[in-house]
Amino acid sequence: MRQTTAPRRVRILVLLFLAVTGALLAGAGPASAHAALTGSDPAQGVVVDKAPAQVSLTFSEKVATSDGSVRVLDPKGARVDTGKPTETGGATYAVRLRGGLPDGTYTVSWQVVSADSHPAAGAFTFSIGAPSSTTVSVSDQTAGGGIVGGLYDFGRYLSYAGFVVMTGGAAFVLACWQRGSGVRALQRLVVGGWLALTSATLLLLLLRGSFTGSGKVADVFDLGLLGQVLQTKTGAALVSRLLLLAAAALFIAVLFGAYDKREAEEKRDLTFGLAVGGVVVAAGLAASWAMAEHASTGLQPGIAMPADVVHLLAVAAWLGGLTALLVALYRADPPVESAAVRRFSHVAFGSVCALVATGGYQSWRQLGSWSAFTETSYGQLLIAKLALVALLVGLAWFSRRWTAQLTDPVTAAVRRRPKETATTGAAKAVKGAKAVKAVKGVKGGTGGMGAKAAQGTTDAKDGKDGKDTKDAKDAKSGRAGKPAASGDGGRAAQLARQRAAMATARQKRQRDADPVRFGLRRSVLAEAGVAVVLLAVTTVLTQTEPGRTEQEAAAATAASSASAADSSGALTLTMPFDTGGADGKGVVSVDLDPARVGGNDMHVYVQRPNGRAFDIPEVKVSFTLTAKDIGPLPVVPDHVTTGHWSASGVQIPMAGDWKVAVTVRTSDIDQATVSKNAQIG
Repeated sequence: MRQTTAPRRVRILVLLFLAVTGALLAGAGPASAHAALTGSDPAQGVVVDKAPAQVSLTFSEKVATSDGSVRVLDPKGARVDTGKPTETGGATYAVRLRGGLPDGTYTVSWQVVSADSHPAAGAFTFSIGAPSSTTVSVSDQTAGGGIVGGLYDFGRYLSYAGFVVMTGGAAFVLACWQRGSGVRALQRLVVGGWLALTSATLLLLLLRGSFTGSGKVADVFDLGLLGQVLQTKTGAALVSRLLLLAAAALFIAVLFGAYDKREAEEKRDLTFGLAVGGVVVAAGLAASWAMAEHASTGLQPGIAMPADVVHLLAVAAWLGGLTALLVALYRADPPVESAAVRRFSHVAFGSVCALVATGGYQSWRQLGSWSAFTETSYGQLLIAKLALVALLVGLAWFSRRWTAQLTDPVTAAVRRRPKETATTGAAKAVKGAKAVKAVKGVKGGTGGMGAKAAQGTTDAKDGKDGKDTKDAKDAKSGRAGKPAASGDGGRAAQLARQRAAMATARQKRQRDADPVRFGLRRSVLAEAGVAVVLLAVTTVLTQTEPGRTEQEAAAATAASSASAADSSGALTLTMPFDTGGADGKGVVSVDLDPARVGGNDMHVYVQRPNGRAFDIPEVKVSFTLTAKDIGPLPVVPDHVTTGHWSASGVQIPMAGDWKVAVTVRTSDIDQATVSKNAQIG
């Protein structure tokens, strides 16, 4: 039963890999939006007097738009926008509207792709004249969610894992253990990484159009969408990755083919060429991520992209090489040499140093402040990643201690030989004396008895192997040349399985005989388990909005809201009225400052149709929040001068779409009430 321990540990590691992937991807939900809407015109919830000619949206960064990126829908759900959104300056995009739009509530639905390739979506409403009921529902508006989003996230994780295993495994063979090019288990590992990265890249290319658009599974195989994807930055990066993977396939074929068959002297020249070519291909593959994601946008992209390439290569050399070392320790025959393990220890130390340098720069670039560590999702994930890296470094320290004591199997056997001679020398001497006596007995006239004794000793030794004894008997009885019966064939298969099991058990005993090598294997296995979780957290981190961007977007949104409130600080509502009398027509205007929750100053102006001040007997104002069943809240302003009334400390209890009603009395019997809705607070 002990012979299955190593495969069981590998299976447990694979299950851990899948469990962590599923948990993190499920918890991640739709891809985080990296471009935030910071303002719009008309603003969200506002009621405008007349239909605007266009709707403009302002984002926290530049975005990519298409024909359907911004849609404006009337109360019945029909589109009233015309043409593709156009950039009007900075990160503001506008779409024109049809003329003659009737009063009612309109819905603006938008879905764009931010500069770092992640989709973002949202919706808001505004009203013309007065709010109305609408049949448009945007509560389920998401970007990068659903089945397509889940598959896309899995493809991203698989691509990172494939790159790490393929690149790190090949680097381990070429830089640390060149004899490993002939080990079948390492060959399968590197080829498996190449297959994983290639299949994941193809999957991402097919899913990209639907992922950033409708999110429908049916659109995955839409050739029109695929053509649009190929024209984007992300599409170009994925195609470049596929071309580089073709070159990587050639590199792998040479590494495990012609390189393995060369003699030691011939390998030296080929090693240099493979090293240069491998670094170029690996750096190109790493650049396919850097050119399309976080590093390609934001602060200092000219420095961030090379730093990102170095970071990815260091991750692959460390974690991928760790995976290769784990496979070599458990599956390689002959065992990996101690010198190879020490060389990898040096490579891992250099990789950690590179990770610290590039990771520190990336953290500063993506966070920008200490508060972003705890106040943003990106910062919290980064803390988790740093904790895992610290744990991995701690486990690596234990591995280095085992490595310092590690010896090769042959050297260990030589060291143990003097002890074996000392403890068993007497037994060997007795055995030699008995052998001499047996020979003398045969020569000295004991007759057939001595010969039979010698023969019996020989037969007893031969009897240690059941199959050899059976073969000897078969040979004596003349059955050796006869074809085996069906029962004999089954017995032969059973014996073959037994021999294989015994050989495996013998190999495991020999492998576990060295306590140092056994301890190193367990330490590396623990490192690999932590590395699986670390890679999953890193993948989610690349899909999360950077802390700097999140805080800047929040600040811009707050500033936009404050600006909107300040600009409407004299929230002005103008309403024509007609009381029906001889002199009953005019226009009433209500100014509310600052149009927020709490106390407000109100001014009411009444004018004749020709614009002159209109002095009337009475003006009354009321506020009603129908959605919350609040009001009407009456306000009786004081008369200030001709056509001007005011009131201070007008209390608005909560934010919402308030109905402002003004009652105008032009004579003892002639009066009218007009109203208009406005977003207050």
